[in-house]
Amino acid sequence: MTIINSQDFISSIADSLQYISYTHPRDFILALNRAYQREENQASKDAMAQILINSRMAAMGQRPICQDTGIVTVFLKVGMNCRFDTSRDIQELVDEGVRQAYLNPDNPLRASVVADPAGKRLNTRDNTPAVIYTELVTGNSIDIRIAAKGGGSENKSHFVTLNPSDSIVDWVVRTVPSMGAGWCPPGILGIGIGGTVDKAMVLAKESLMEPINIQELMARGPANRVEELRLEIYEKVNELGIGAQGLGGLTTALDVKILDCPTHAASLPVAMIPNCAATRHIHFTLDGSGPAQFAPPRLEDWPEIKWEAGKGVKRVQLDGITFKETASWRPGETLLLNGTILTGRDAAHRRIQSLLNTGKPLPDGVDFTGKFIYYVGPVDPIAGEAVGPAGPTTSTRMDKYTEMMLSQTGLMGMIGKSERGDATIDSIRRHGAVYLMAVGGAAYLVSKSIKKARVVAFEDLGMEAIYEFEVQDMPVTVAVDSRGESVHKTGPALWSQKIRDYRERT
Repeated sequence: MTIINSQDFISSIADSLQYISYTHPRDFILALNRAYQREENQASKDAMAQILINSRMAAMGQRPICQDTGIVTVFLKVGMNCRFDTSRDIQELVDEGVRQAYLNPDNPLRASVVADPAGKRLNTRDNTPAVIYTELVTGNSIDIRIAAKGGGSENKSHFVTLNPSDSIVDWVVRTVPSMGAGWCPPGILGIGIGGTVDKAMVLAKESLMEPINIQELMARGPANRVEELRLEIYEKVNELGIGAQGLGGLTTALDVKILDCPTHAASLPVAMIPNCAATRHIHFTLDGSGPAQFAPPRLEDWPEIKWEAGKGVKRVQLDGITFKETASWRPGETLLLNGTILTGRDAAHRRIQSLLNTGKPLPDGVDFTGKFIYYVGPVDPIAGEAVGPAGPTTSTRMDKYTEMMLSQTGLMGMIGKSERGDATIDSIRRHGAVYLMAVGGAAYLVSKSIKKARVVAFEDLGMEAIYEFEVQDMPVTVAVDSRGESVHKTGPALWSQKIRDYRERT
């Protein structure tokens, strides 16, 4: 009988979550660098460069790769010859580990979990509870796999019950474009096939824990139908030309992982869950000999990549900027922003809407006239930082508020990640506004351009409060210009055609 010390279990959970908050799996770094080296679209190449540089900086500084440090999912395989030295249950033990990790003063992680999800949606303040899947298996140890899944990619999950004769590949190829860029490609697609509805979803998420090995599979060839599907889906998804951050390019998926399970003869349940460019997961075992140990990241695991502003990059002063100047910006153009911006996410927009609808003024310090709003919920700062990692959140969630903001507040433009909906693009065009895109998955890098930060309203919302940032050379891409041209439409269309033309020639 193996005795598992509860403190060893808790500290292993806590240490692993801290570790994956700032350390990419090495196989992800290698796969992304491979995609970076072969990328031909300069905008996508620049985005991947920022992600790789951010990854290295985060590991060396031991600060989060992404400001969205995720909701914790834990897969436990508990050997039946194991026993814990405590009366606390598994949920309590895991949650204590999560609590210690997310409240660590040396590297505080953003608490994103809200309770009463269909009601008040109050932040639990410590990112608990975790989502746990437990199996009892033979053996004398506990196998633990942990992921911290960001909301942007989690929200792009899909499920379908196909007819047994339907094509899984066709469904995936139809579905991936509908996911937009909110899942921060390039990443990994996890697919679960079979079982029941709930089982397929769990299989999809569990598959994302597997190492990236699509290149090895391509080299040796498939040995079964699942491996054939992986290769076929990988090829066809990348032929879509969506590219890094949805800007168009050669790589959308770094790998496709599939787990399957026997299912009912009348059913073909299929789930798909993406992992973003901030993929975070780890695998370790406890055997009663002590807590898990995690080797510190090595500088040599990261490629030597530098991102520098090219000749065509514009340095922009936002304070006092005019519509005439913003009208000169073109889709795909890189800007370096300087000056003051305000922030706001879902909860802040809801409060602004309530105030405007009831004729009440906005709080003191909140004046969007001639300003840009950045869709962000930053990590709390530590000593010497103006703000913690502060990458963009998915902009489409704010689409429902955009017309209100542009027509009633004097707002000139927005900064976020991923595409905007057609109605929002039309609103941007009618108001002569612009939408700029920061790179999702480069939160620590972006935070270095934020020189001052202060909360100006709705402090009770935590990371969703309205901040005022003073930025210096914050890199962004013009995603929708004042005429309503969207790079998330033109980029993938152009590169999917280029890829098709190349396939036909060869």
